[in-house]
Amino acid sequence: MGASSRLRTFQYLPLWEAAGFDVTLSAFFNKQYLEEHYAKRPIDKGNVLACYKRRWKILQQAGDYEYIIIEKELFPFMPFGLEKWAFKKGPQYIFDYDDAVFHNYDLHGNKWIRSLLKDKIDQLMAKADQLWLGNQYLAARAQEAGAHNIMDLPTVIDLDKYQLGPEKDNTTVKIGWIGSPTTLKYLNQLKPVFEGLKKEEAFTLNIIANGQGIGLTDLEKTFKWSEEEEVELIQQLDIGLMPLNDTPWEQGKCAYKLIQYMACGLPVIASPIGMNKEVVRHGVNGFLASSHEEWTQYLKILLEDPYLRQIMGAAGRKLVEEKYTLTHNWKKIQSKLNK
Repeated sequence: MGASSRLRTFQYLPLWEAAGFDVTLSAFFNKQYLEEHYAKRPIDKGNVLACYKRRWKILQQAGDYEYIIIEKELFPFMPFGLEKWAFKKGPQYIFDYDDAVFHNYDLHGNKWIRSLLKDKIDQLMAKADQLWLGNQYLAARAQEAGAHNIMDLPTVIDLDKYQLGPEKDNTTVKIGWIGSPTTLKYLNQLKPVFEGLKKEEAFTLNIIANGQGIGLTDLEKTFKWSEEEEVELIQQLDIGLMPLNDTPWEQGKCAYKLIQYMACGLPVIASPIGMNKEVVRHGVNGFLASSHEEWTQYLKILLEDPYLRQIMGAAGRKLVEEKYTLTHNWKKIQSKLNK
């Protein structure tokens, strides 16, 4: 149910097993918590406490393993001292980050949390035997924290699952966005752009989330995301979007949806924030847009030029094949494990 786990842990399991490893998975939060969280229902505090107890109990068997790979942290919102005592001699501890989770603490609205936990992730990074980091913003923070053995490991796609879609008819161009309900706020900020463009251009806005839209009933089509159908839904698009805000949290985001779009042969338009600037080669595989005027300008260019969409889409696909595949990342992981 969690994107980070799905992409940075679960999709690697067949590769670990094929390499001869026995793998044990241990989620921190359970299904009940995730369902409450995503539905914005009251959180059962007793259930959360049980999650902490279960994690502590599992860590008593840490010495049975050669490697322990931890997504983000062992005990959320607990001080470093507790996590430090959980480390056991024997296994290598590998911490994996694809978001700027340190900003959950050092930028928290509660001064006591800021005071107690602002350095927690830095301390974990410094103590880790290895760090697998999704982008350069995270790597810069790790280096400042005194971490060692840092590996660049972007969030990637399985190229076998992402193929080019059917040939487009170019009658009504489909602009698309994929993401979680909590990130629809970024797309919502482009409403004036879409409303202005509809007076001149024929297009639909396909929103792949949980069936929600942004209130453009005459333009938008909403789709429920599912792991089984997401590639097919992206393949139906002509242009992929990734707007972001310019805040510390967004600076640490991986550009995964851009990689998804490009893997399906789509040109993209994105905000020039964080890793987006690494993935989008302006004018080659897409455009970087900083203002409503630029979003309008670049969307208009792509809406009116099917040949340019094809050329940019091909360039994006080539970049993904070269840098952002599961196979490429697995080679990096193997090289670290063999040292």
